[in-house]
Amino acid sequence: MTVLRTSGGSSLRYRPRALAVGTACALVALAVGVLAIGSGDYPMGPADVLRTLAGAGSPADAFIVGEVRLPRVVTALVAGAALALSGAIFQSLVRNPLGSPDVLGLTQGAATGALTAIVVAGGGALAVAAGAATGSLVTGAAIYALARRGGLHGYRLILIGIGAAAILTGVNGYLLTRANITDATRAMLWLAGSLDGRGWGDVAPLLAAMAVTVPVVLLGCGRGLRTLELGDDAAHALGVRVERLRLVLLAAAVLLSAFAATACGPVAFVALTAPQLARRLTRSPGPNLLPSLAMGAALLVAADLAGQRLAPGHQLPVGVMTGLLGGVYLGWLLATQRRRGRI
Repeated sequence: MTVLRTSGGSSLRYRPRALAVGTACALVALAVGVLAIGSGDYPMGPADVLRTLAGAGSPADAFIVGEVRLPRVVTALVAGAALALSGAIFQSLVRNPLGSPDVLGLTQGAATGALTAIVVAGGGALAVAAGAATGSLVTGAAIYALARRGGLHGYRLILIGIGAAAILTGVNGYLLTRANITDATRAMLWLAGSLDGRGWGDVAPLLAAMAVTVPVVLLGCGRGLRTLELGDDAAHALGVRVERLRLVLLAAAVLLSAFAATACGPVAFVALTAPQLARRLTRSPGPNLLPSLAMGAALLVAADLAGQRLAPGHQLPVGVMTGLLGGVYLGWLLATQRRRGRI
């Protein structure tokens, strides 16, 4: 831990390794984003992409970059950051690496809302996005209401979330059986998690949610979240208003995962994997919020680029790529823990 003192008498504490890891992940995310903007049927080199982003490109380059490819890349970066930050908050609150929107049922709740909008209401893209956000928020509120009885403990929250996820998975399957072929196709495309055809209107709600929640989490709740990891009794002794802080953090995490789902669908494993990778790289205790945020952005934009380039002539949905990468990571983690005799 390094302490930086300012001329006004205040101090800023940071861990050099965590700062270096977060900066490196952010630079990797931006570099991969530039490569993704330059990829496609109209190829552009990194220099041409940067020149166009600076406003010095040709009209054709400006259209391709600004209207076609940049919104997709920005959506990947922001959605990845939102999912990873949400996962880092959940994992820190429940003090369990399984804490993520995927495990706690929020992703399934978003899917239920989106499927309801598609199958029951026959709504368009805006209705689907609103349904996904509503489904995730309602699921989060219901899980919190059930888990807080008798004390909001980590394992209790996880178990209730797993139960909610199982119930909602059944509901989603039923909704798919009631859909006609056109709506079922739309629903399956959304459930795969995709960034194809994303525009500025798709990422705008997520950017607004990030603008509200990120400062609250990083500046207003970051120190309290680190204190909560010591346990409720220790946090109370140090003057932390535990229930209020936990409610604010849970609300922020649910909002982040909900609006990420509206932007790119139910993308799996980013919220689960990114915080763990960030913690392993930083070798630092605590929530590692900034490194996790940068790691999530890098993972999602890299997965989207891989999905575009892996099978020539075909684009794999980003949700499929993150599922494959997450499965490989979990398999590696399982083998590592088994070699160490922990399982």
